Amino acid sequence: MKRTYPMLTAEEAAALVHHDEVIGFSGFTPAGAAKVIPTAIAANARIQHAAGRPFKVGVITGASTGPSLDGELANADAIKFRTPYQSNKDLRDSINAGKTHFFDMHLSLLPQYVRYGFLGELDWAIVEAADVSVDGKILLTTSVGAAPTFLTQAKRILIEVNSRHPKELLGFHDIYEPQSPPHRRPIPICNAEDRIGTQRVWVDPKKIVGIVESNREDEVKEFTPVTDITTRIGEHVAEFLAAELRNGHIPKDFLPIQSGVGNVANAVLSAMGAHPEIPRFQMYTEVIQDSVIDLIQQDRCSFVSGSSLTLSNSVLQGVYDHLESYRGRMLLRPQEITNNPEIVRRIGIISINTALEADIFGNINSTHVLGQKMMNGIGGSGDFTRNAYISIFTCPSTAKGGNISAIVPMCSHMDHSEHSVQVLVTEHGVADLRGKDPRERASAIIRNCVDPSYQDLLWTYFKLTENGHTPQSFRSAFAFHETFLQSGDMHDTKF
Repeated sequence: MKRTYPMLTAEEAAALVHHDEVIGFSGFTPAGAAKVIPTAIAANARIQHAAGRPFKVGVITGASTGPSLDGELANADAIKFRTPYQSNKDLRDSINAGKTHFFDMHLSLLPQYVRYGFLGELDWAIVEAADVSVDGKILLTTSVGAAPTFLTQAKRILIEVNSRHPKELLGFHDIYEPQSPPHRRPIPICNAEDRIGTQRVWVDPKKIVGIVESNREDEVKEFTPVTDITTRIGEHVAEFLAAELRNGHIPKDFLPIQSGVGNVANAVLSAMGAHPEIPRFQMYTEVIQDSVIDLIQQDRCSFVSGSSLTLSNSVLQGVYDHLESYRGRMLLRPQEITNNPEIVRRIGIISINTALEADIFGNINSTHVLGQKMMNGIGGSGDFTRNAYISIFTCPSTAKGGNISAIVPMCSHMDHSEHSVQVLVTEHGVADLRGKDPRERASAIIRNCVDPSYQDLLWTYFKLTENGHTPQSFRSAFAFHETFLQSGDMHDTKF
């Protein structure tokens, strides 16, 4: 029997959501994130608070979202807990002030944690769609993320049908959910372009309690332009990979690339596309950003698999204007498939991610400023890093006008240990850490990656302790951080 769905205003939909309920929202970055309903939920929260009534909800998404979701709910003090990743300043401030409970998670684990019941029951799935059929087939928009799992696991569903996104997106999604153990089977992806699932998410139509119409753009910010520093980082990565091709460590037809998000990642991909020795390549990654579209247009990237089209609005419109030319060259998948360690290891992905901080032994901090304040979260970097064919981390060597060294004696927070990090790259050069003991790694990092103004300090630290496999000094390991908190400049460090 065919079913029609109630058409609701955003306010009517928001009124159905109650205090203490848990919501799974669509969105992997601001791409494909729900917008009008969460904004209305935030407005209702303000009304409830003004009347002296409690109103907070649990918020689970695929990754970060936009200001209409994370920003509005945070400003309304309407978030009870948040996972697995965020990038909104207002929400970050609430998290670091202890007002919002946030637990950081590897993105590949989030969907199965929901299915296993580790995060409790899911009261609502609120997702953006380009189309919904009368029999419960949902066509997602510019991201997949964890939306399929939210839709299948939630008790009730609200859908934002966004007319900004064409129904011709049908065919650009590959929806696949693994079974839970002990019934899980191998995920049958052996190449980046393998299609294994359905084009839409299928749900019981009786769970869909209403549809809200929308015409809102994705809230993807323009990335900052490449700089001399990020350009040099990109060139170092490209030349390193070209050298790996020359010495036979990478097959001649190359391997799939995973790249993080932001201006460093854009610079790396641009440099790879421009390098004459790097052949046309595929990408198996999380986020498809503007630089990837440039590579496709230049025919330097032959195929890209990701979980979101995180494109500036002008670039996204250009894709939509020529959608058929991209069909068969890109695919959007759930995050537990794009980030799945089984697939990463099988197809031999070269992972390139950005570090917030590194130490001289190759440990990486991706998440916490000075070890205390959450920046965004670990995201998918751990999913790829631990299982990559080659694991590369990049970062500018300094921050805050040179007052902070991004490379320190000991990381103030560790997300990726030395056992997972193979290569470190800054604007000064490349430290290849493979096959090196801790002392050799420290020597390579200080010599090749550290800003010259900090090299003498780090050599001094390195020589403080003569004994032990890893020469760390408990007394001095965090001297850089303590000095910065006292004087505002790590150059003032004394050992």
